[in-house]
Amino acid sequence: MVGTKMKPLNTVAQNTWAFLRDPMIAPTGFREYDARWKYPDDINLPGITALGLGLGTQMHRRGIKPEITVGNDYRDYSLSIKNALMLGLMQAGIHVRDIGPALSPMAYFSQFHLDVPAVAMVTASHNPNGWTGVKMGFERPLTHGPDEMAELRDIVLNGLGEHRDGGRLSQESGVREAYLDDLAGDFHMTRPLKIVCATGNGTASAFAPELLRRIGVEVVPLHTDLDYTFPAYNPNPEAMEMLHDMARAVRESGADMALGFDGDGDRCGVVDDEGEEIFADKVGVIMARDLAKLYPGSTFVADVKSTGLFASDPELKRLGAKADYWKTGHSHMKRRVHEIGALAGFEKSGHYFLAEPVGRGYDCGMRVAVELCKLMDRNPGQKMSDLRKALPRTYATPTMSPHCPDTEKYEVLERIVGRLTDLAAKGGTLAGRSIAQVVTVNGARVILDNGAWGLVRASSNTPNLVVVCESPESDAEMRAIFADIDAIVQTEDQVGAYDQTI
Repeated sequence: MVGTKMKPLNTVAQNTWAFLRDPMIAPTGFREYDARWKYPDDINLPGITALGLGLGTQMHRRGIKPEITVGNDYRDYSLSIKNALMLGLMQAGIHVRDIGPALSPMAYFSQFHLDVPAVAMVTASHNPNGWTGVKMGFERPLTHGPDEMAELRDIVLNGLGEHRDGGRLSQESGVREAYLDDLAGDFHMTRPLKIVCATGNGTASAFAPELLRRIGVEVVPLHTDLDYTFPAYNPNPEAMEMLHDMARAVRESGADMALGFDGDGDRCGVVDDEGEEIFADKVGVIMARDLAKLYPGSTFVADVKSTGLFASDPELKRLGAKADYWKTGHSHMKRRVHEIGALAGFEKSGHYFLAEPVGRGYDCGMRVAVELCKLMDRNPGQKMSDLRKALPRTYATPTMSPHCPDTEKYEVLERIVGRLTDLAAKGGTLAGRSIAQVVTVNGARVILDNGAWGLVRASSNTPNLVVVCESPESDAEMRAIFADIDAIVQTEDQVGAYDQTI
């Protein structure tokens, strides 16, 4: 019935009668730009249904056509999560169009292919097994940002989901094939190219090897059998474990490069022909150089974790390219690219946002793979290592994530940002250099007088802070910047161990 509201959410314990009946949702799962929980520790299936009811209610409130495309990643529990979500959407009077197992970018593509305004993709992205979540959006190619997530959180947690008539479910076939057709187009390699294709046994295993072979690439498979136990490692091309494995496979096979994909296929990692791991922001500069030749004067958005080369690279300056540094996060970046009409956005975590006429503006690891192959085809006399070496040399840390509880990380960050801005205001230094600027659009990016920088921000997806540093001068300076920033970070008792170090 229209206007019938669900009861307010209850906090219930696992292995109880109520757990199988009543919604349980931890509020911390509503993050800046998607929803993510440990399952079933922080959310149960009735809670997922309440989320679907809330999402459908949000669509009605915003005047969105009551139609949504829904997919799920390849984890053993994702189908159950999706079914519970779809039930809630149908309770809200939404026509649910189920595209089946999918990559997140395939779900985004389905909005265009099926001409549907809304999307909900059940995925834990690059998080390890035991996590689940939903990436959702109403205005293609955009996904929920902080405002939309806050509105959804309030609807769900306050029990304001409204039941409506008219909900139904339809199964959509052929979306995977249409997605691959769209990616490949009529492109075919004109030079030989051997690529290690690394998927960590995740969902991209059902897409990436076939796509690369289709455009004429010789594929060296690396953990490309679907296996939701992830027997080798968690599929995350930002993690050094996966990158090192890709580098080993390149050296052993003599491949031209390796491409690695995360659990839901919206990110891509790169290792060159020398087995050198290229962080995604540097790959972004390589791609920006190539794209700027085709589209002079283009604007490129980079997240605050990314290299300073987008602004300082002489070649990009010569081609009239403009840089815009923005907030980290796939929704933030998508929106920024869309709002300012940028050609592309690059995020250090491996999300790339290729807008028209290259892509549709959403993050798609498969699209990046195809575009990198096209780039190599346009440069037949060069190897990926040549393109890497042509960049001005910088020394950067990996993305390091010290533990900090979700419930405390933003307050902790606020204090750290305050200390860093105070340091700059008082004429203090990092690594012995004066501070030229502190950018606080997303945490604090402390820029030194020679262009070196260090960043501290809060992870939007996990209970961590994020620390990244870069120097154009030396590895020693990069380490000194990290040491000085870490000394400030460690003044907070809530900050724990790093997931990796330099």
